[in-house]
Amino acid sequence: MNDPNTSSQESGFLSRRRFISQSAGAGLVLAAPNILKAAEKGGSDKIHVALVGFGKQQEVLFAAMKNIPGLHFQAVCDISDWNRKKGMNQVRAHQGSAPEAYVDIDEMLSAEKGLDVAVVATPDFWHSPHTVKCLEAGLNVYCEKMMSNTIDGARAMVKAAEASGKLCQIGHQRRSNPRYRYTFEQLINGQKIAGQLTNVQAQWNRSLGASQDIGGKKIPKGVQVDEAILNQYGFKDMHQFMNWRLYRDLSGGPISDLGAHQIDIFNWFLEAQPKRLYATAGKAYFKQREHFDNVLCLFDWETKYGEVRGFYQVLTTTSSGGGFWENFMGTEATIKTAEIAATSAIYRESGAPSWDDLVGQGYLKKKPAPPKPAATAGAVASYESAAPEEYDLPGGLPLVTTKDGKVIPKPAHQPHLENFFASVRGQATLNCDARHAFESEAPIFYINESADKQAPIELTEELLSV
Repeated sequence: MNDPNTSSQESGFLSRRRFISQSAGAGLVLAAPNILKAAEKGGSDKIHVALVGFGKQQEVLFAAMKNIPGLHFQAVCDISDWNRKKGMNQVRAHQGSAPEAYVDIDEMLSAEKGLDVAVVATPDFWHSPHTVKCLEAGLNVYCEKMMSNTIDGARAMVKAAEASGKLCQIGHQRRSNPRYRYTFEQLINGQKIAGQLTNVQAQWNRSLGASQDIGGKKIPKGVQVDEAILNQYGFKDMHQFMNWRLYRDLSGGPISDLGAHQIDIFNWFLEAQPKRLYATAGKAYFKQREHFDNVLCLFDWETKYGEVRGFYQVLTTTSSGGGFWENFMGTEATIKTAEIAATSAIYRESGAPSWDDLVGQGYLKKKPAPPKPAATAGAVASYESAAPEEYDLPGGLPLVTTKDGKVIPKPAHQPHLENFFASVRGQATLNCDARHAFESEAPIFYINESADKQAPIELTEELLSV
């Protein structure tokens, strides 16, 4: 990272401004292990894309992909007439021509010539079959996380990607987020600003109102899918189709749907897989659902720092505690990461080396100290530690200007998609390829099992390997 044009004071620590400007492009790859070669250079600049599944998540991805030049959306595939037409209309409005539309992915892969990429955003239990089919058909694949609802499905994706030689990026979008990359590469590993990491904790707490069943009792006729088609593609009825995350045969439940984001960051930042886990879970409110509505999990890692222990919780009955974030706690600092800037911060422990030089160079910005509480008469002296100093955590998403002139942060998924398409063009390497995504995700598949058995699980190499 050393640049001969930087001062000796800057050497070894990439300035925040320069890091963010470089990260906004697709060519800078930081501590993101890759096993797949990028696509060969010299091909056509236009990338022909198939959108596999066009539900809410694909809409989010498409909104980001519209900002990436050189993409032609050639096909949309979805078993729902409503979703398929929605996808066709959004693509037509964007590029001026409608894509071909398909119900069945096999028909699409057989009929469509010249496809380069499939973006898979179907329900979790279809991720592996759809990704494997597309890889074997010679397409590069961007697949939403989790990789699958089963660990064997995830293993099949890794094997298919490596056998085909095609690119397969998994949608852990934080892997390309400037704040997370800056924190991992520059603060934790570069400056070792946290000292020795000893503990991690994270949560995703979602309100009761945001956790209700989708669709209700009366689903509009235009949204309904014929029962024979539903059954053909693995759904019992419309409730399963619209609420597949609630069913054990179709998803991993909240611990994979929400928890996968934070647990992936644990394993990425610690550069290790946990050696054991223990989970407790229940159905505190949604008693008729197949999946737990709350899960608490403990992890043990053996890392380059030594022993690290972690705690994770996912709740679907309250948003208390600030929604979703991760804490990396060390002997000299705690770093709180989140996609939302207001939830991110870095806290310097009392007695840790001064950060004044980093503040002076613009790498960190110190926040005002909170007011000290008034002394209480007769209070007993305590051994409470001094409150840590708080600093802003840099690396937020860059601002972009929309077609209508609004200045907004770049969509959260866009950097990860940019990295994928740049890799397809041979201009970058993947930030979250299938094998390394699998290594990070693998422990998650055993959390519900631990909670079911009410027992810890030793995560052996056999359990965690492809």
